[in-house]
Amino acid sequence: MNWGKSIVLTFVVFAGFIGTMVYKMTRQSVDLVRDDYYQTEMTYQQQIDREINARQKSPVNMTYQADKNQFAIELPATLRKGDIHFYRPSNLKLDFSIPLDASQVGTKVVSTAKLARGRWLVKLNWSDDQREYYTEQELSL
Repeated sequence: MNWGKSIVLTFVVFAGFIGTMVYKMTRQSVDLVRDDYYQTEMTYQQQIDREINARQKSPVNMTYQADKNQFAIELPATLRKGDIHFYRPSNLKLDFSIPLDASQVGTKVVSTAKLARGRWLVKLNWSDDQREYYTEQELSL
């Protein structure tokens, strides 16, 4: 084999490698943190205010009970409406929310038996009809 054929073969192999990488990258799923990222950033000060409000109140206890495959949240007595959002950073399709209202004050138990193993972020938003509150906790299954 001479130098000319070796150079052509090297370029063909390199082009094949680049083509394979481009093909694989176009098939890769890329999830944003949020679909409405830019709109959310514009109202981020409100989110900071919710977190400060929650810190000034008594803390909300969130506990994972691995032996029972459940996540327990002690909801505040002042809750009028809100939601619990289970956020999966690695897969947007696994996220889900549970709406809350005043009749559910007390301990809310959520089964984790069917949740995918890995890192979750549990976000609790609630309102007492005067102020809004927010707290979150990481959950590793």
